[in-house]
Amino acid sequence: MKYRRVGASGLKVSEIGLGSWLTYGTAAEQKAADACIQTAFECGINFFDTANAYNRGEGEKAMGAALKPYERSSYVLSTKVYFPMGQAHQCFSCL
Repeated sequence: MKYRRVGASGLKVSEIGLGSWLTYGTAAEQKAADACIQTAFECGINFFDTANAYNRGEGEKAMGAALKPYERSSYVLSTKVYFPMGQAHQCFSCL
């Protein structure tokens, strides 16, 4: 895997990232989300993207649960804001 440094922040981010848009979202899909995250780590991916608007927060919850076993310092997590979806989710407060 190739990595890039993010300015002077010290962050080293994989050139390929994994997002949760239309990928995760129901309890039945949690095993798939876990497998995707595990495979991503095995391939050297350390950049993950989500947003609370992805499947009304369900993609964010699934990604948060899948990332929970990993050291927080081992990955970079991005999100975005713009489209209102209602009540915000605090899915990553448990990480």
